[in-house]
Amino acid sequence: MEPEPLYNLLQLPKGVALPGEEVEEELPQGGKKKYLPPASRKDPKFLELQKVLTEWINATLLPEHIVVRSLEEDMFDGLVLHHLFQTLSGLKLEAEEIALTTASQRRKLEVVLGAVRQSLGAEEPQDVWSVDAIFNKDLLATLHLLVALARRFQPDLALPPDVRVEVITIESTKGGLRSEKSLEQLTTSSMDKDQAPGDVFDELFKLAPEKVGTVKEAIMSFVNQKLERLGLSVQDLDTQFADGVILLLLIGQLEGFFLHLKEFHLTPRSPAEMGSLTEALLGSSNLGNHTTS
Repeated sequence: MEPEPLYNLLQLPKGVALPGEEVEEELPQGGKKKYLPPASRKDPKFLELQKVLTEWINATLLPEHIVVRSLEEDMFDGLVLHHLFQTLSGLKLEAEEIALTTASQRRKLEVVLGAVRQSLGAEEPQDVWSVDAIFNKDLLATLHLLVALARRFQPDLALPPDVRVEVITIESTKGGLRSEKSLEQLTTSSMDKDQAPGDVFDELFKLAPEKVGTVKEAIMSFVNQKLERLGLSVQDLDTQFADGVILLLLIGQLEGFFLHLKEFHLTPRSPAEMGSLTEALLGSSNLGNHTTS
């Protein structure tokens, strides 16, 4: 949208600025700041998004007896974010449990957001929230952060789709203050439900390490159940599947075919022996109804 003179903004009701801040506050040269007009704060979908996220946080932290009443006022010091991230990720953060001073609260928030960035990686845009923004009770930044956490750790959470609100951005330029209205997108249309689901193993390895170990144990139990009739047992998925022999035998049990031992080596040592095993693996998809005696 086209920039408009600052005096137009000053005609708006006093509630335009975020709580405790004034539109006229000084900004450093080149600095920008976003403000939520009263109409945006009252937008039904905007209010619904805050309600869903608040209920999600309170349900997640119920065992710890932590209750959030205002996303704008209760998230800035890192205490709730600390407990929320640890509960969702299963990770233990090296941060002060109770931070009473402004400096310690900011340090705590920096530790928590650093861990969040590492966990999210490149999955979510992180330029929409920062330590400064969260610590200054920027509601938009806080919502962007919470939406990213929900998408990462609880993708089935029913966030209201296509939530966007009008914001006013004030920029300090050489010629003075400039203002611009724009739409801020907080959630996408249908929250990406129309997109193809991610690979199940990609999702698996995003889980906390102890959960991955649990899944590996379940897979190993399944493999041993199928290989029991061959008198074989798998104790380590990482090493015993490395040469492909166990995999080939497992495929045979699942697909109902048998390969004579002369067609491959049970303990391949040379490149030639590995090559014969590879050929057997590649041909196994065509052997469902084939039996070699």
